[in-house]
Amino acid sequence: MRPPPVGGGGGTPAPETPGAGSLKQGVTAAKAPAAIGPYSQAIRAGGWLFLSGQLPLDAKGDMVAGGVAAQTERILSNLQAVLLEAGMDLGNVVKTTVYMTDLKEFGAMNEVYARHFAAPCPARATVQVAALPKGAAVEISAIAVAAG
Repeated sequence: MRPPPVGGGGGTPAPETPGAGSLKQGVTAAKAPAAIGPYSQAIRAGGWLFLSGQLPLDAKGDMVAGGVAAQTERILSNLQAVLLEAGMDLGNVVKTTVYMTDLKEFGAMNEVYARHFAAPCPARATVQVAALPKGAAVEISAIAVAAG
């Protein structure tokens, strides 16, 4: 039997891996852009939530206007929407990975990022990549844990 979808925001549960039973559950938020490939916006496994990398897309899938700061702002808004769907928020995030196409723009990303996380901030890795989907300059994935 499939577990019920997580959250009540009108999202659709992502398909499960055959044989996974109730070990993992997909989370989909209508207020964040749909996955652009065969992956879930997030997967809940026990008290953990593994959030796929978010791009600076609005809920319709359109790229936001502006540079790295505007893109980072939208990405964090998307992550928050998925977290809320799972009954969490940015305060539950314990680890992020930031992918950037140009680390010379690190300061702009970091300034926006710092406004969204209170101490103790999540552990983080930031790496430069050759390119990101849809021509984005930034992508952020996260791992969150339920309080308790």
